[in-house]
Amino acid sequence: MFRSRSKDEQAATAKVTADQPQQPRDPQAPKGRPTPKRSDSQSQRRSRAHTPTNRKDATKAQREARRADMARQREAMASGDERYLPVRDKGPVRRFARDYVDSRWAVAEFFLPMAVVILVLTMIRVPSIQSIALLLWLVIIVLIVIDSALIWVRLGKLLQERFPNENLKGVKPYAVMRTLQMRRLRLPKPQVKRGEKP
Repeated sequence: MFRSRSKDEQAATAKVTADQPQQPRDPQAPKGRPTPKRSDSQSQRRSRAHTPTNRKDATKAQREARRADMARQREAMASGDERYLPVRDKGPVRRFARDYVDSRWAVAEFFLPMAVVILVLTMIRVPSIQSIALLLWLVIIVLIVIDSALIWVRLGKLLQERFPNENLKGVKPYAVMRTLQMRRLRLPKPQVKRGEKP
């Protein structure tokens, strides 16, 4: 333990110090750099983010960060800013699918208002009106299925043409699910007008 180092150890140490570049050093500064002024070090200390000291502060900081992220995502949903969108809405392929759906009329987007009307009609105790309501249910469901199938096929062809090398998994169901929402309630907000080419 207290014996002198061997020649191999001395040679290894000399080699390590030889590899390090020699920098001119102020002889009065033992750290290799001048000591910063007190005012500079205090301002740096203040500007540094303070790490929380206990769990309560840490969870509070996490909650605040999560709130800020959610607010940023809400703004992105309204403006269509790609940087802060959730992962499921990101990318040019998903954007094209959204624009394709938003540029056309879809039967499924009228499902909610029609469902309310049909529900009111079924509450009326007249047999002929109730049978009309049931027929309307059937017609709406058939029209939604046909329209969704058309969107599925047409969008699939357009995606293959425009994005042949992209991963298209899950894009068509994503587009069809978007048609089920009323246009003004869709998130991210529609970026194209009806009839406009996506």
